[in-house]
Amino acid sequence: MNRLNFDIIGGLALVIAGLALPLAGMDYVVGIAFNLAMWVALVQSWSILSAMTGYVSLGHVVFCGIGSYVFILTNGMLPLPVALACAGIAAGVAALVIGLPVLRVRGPYFVILTFGLAELAKNVIVQIETSLGQFSRLIFDAPALETLYYIMLGLAVIATGAAVFIRHSKLGRGLIAIRENEEAAEAIGVPVARLKLTAFVAAAIIPGIVGGVLLLRTSYFEAAQAFDPVVSFSIVTMAIVGGMGTVRGPILGSFAFVLLSELLWARFPQLYMIILGLLLILFILFLPRGLSGLFERKKARA
Repeated sequence: MNRLNFDIIGGLALVIAGLALPLAGMDYVVGIAFNLAMWVALVQSWSILSAMTGYVSLGHVVFCGIGSYVFILTNGMLPLPVALACAGIAAGVAALVIGLPVLRVRGPYFVILTFGLAELAKNVIVQIETSLGQFSRLIFDAPALETLYYIMLGLAVIATGAAVFIRHSKLGRGLIAIRENEEAAEAIGVPVARLKLTAFVAAAIIPGIVGGVLLLRTSYFEAAQAFDPVVSFSIVTMAIVGGMGTVRGPILGSFAFVLLSELLWARFPQLYMIILGLLLILFILFLPRGLSGLFERKKARA
């Protein structure tokens, strides 16, 4: 059995297990699964640009925040699916506008700039809300947790499918060429600017919808929470822990992060972030290819 077939069978098994999970009737487990599906969707969408091109973004949360804000404005006036679609479209349009100047820089400058964009977007929303006399917004009559879980699971599956499709498409090959040597790729005719912008927009749509679904879960919008930079750092952490070179990496990293979070938060609430930071350092030093690379080595030895 080759690697692709193994991944397909494993993915189908995970989807079937995810669909059957709410039948157990345990809200706590469904809540954890909701968080897991959310992180898978976010990390897979992040990998479309950052893992394939090497442009590491610390501003992925900006698309979640924009999606949340657009959703809170349209919720109640539009049907739920349309409001969620508007959240994703708004995030994609924002990525199109932001990407034109941002993708002109690279390396550490791109990292710093994307982090700053998230803070800028947060403060813009805060000023808009202040001028409207709004400091927080509540959602009433949100769908049940089971419904929200199925929506988030669907987003995780779509994000994973998109990552697989793009990786094996002409767009994906162009993005990988940019990661290996951007100047050489441009010299042989690869449309570098267009491919980067396309990937940037594609990576933003799913987080926009995720932001809307997450808002239904919390039933509360507040700009500082919607644009929390910890979300971006967590996405990068999961990508590194799982392995940035494969589609399975974000899934493995999300599983490890969610399980560790549950264990550490319950046992060491004061040391939670410190322990996660130490684990990230250890992975970078001793497992640079993450859990995915570790499994590949084990399988090769076997």
